[in-house]
Amino acid sequence: MTAQTISHTLDTTGLICPEPIMLLHKTIRQAKSGEHIKILATDPATTRDIPNFCRHLGHELLEHSQEGEMYHYLIAKK
Repeated sequence: MTAQTISHTLDTTGLICPEPIMLLHKTIRQAKSGEHIKILATDPATTRDIPNFCRHLGHELLEHSQEGEMYHYLIAKK
């Protein structure tokens, strides 16, 4: 992950679909436009679900990476 200003961090490790997306939706509602949300996840389904969430709702997926079984995402709220 690059050195972006992170406004919110969402740790969904150990949770499985649909919980990470439900928590992301709640965090997005609390965030202001342009704020960055960092998400940590262990559910492989997030590799499909988070990009789809961003695409359908207009948020920008800035970064995504995987380290072992941990997935990292950085989203900018529209």
